[in-house]
Amino acid sequence: MRARIIVTLKSGVLDPQGEAIKNSLNALGFENINSVRQGKLFEIDIDEDDREKSLKSVKDMCRKLLVNQVIEKYSIELDDASKN
Repeated sequence: MRARIIVTLKSGVLDPQGEAIKNSLNALGFENINSVRQGKLFEIDIDEDDREKSLKSVKDMCRKLLVNQVIEKYSIELDDASKN
């Protein structure tokens, strides 16, 4: 099973890195950018065929290490790795 975890800052949390990226894009001539929010992407291959077990395992990973739940939110996508 392949898991894709997308982590982004919660709304209302300041994003200085996103602001720096926006300013750099503006300086490069991309003046139509209103805002930039940066995040993280994790792709994890799991040796498990059961979707429910995989989802539970990935949620545990997010809670214990991958996501700071105070300021970040996340979404999980699961795919059968053998199809790719």
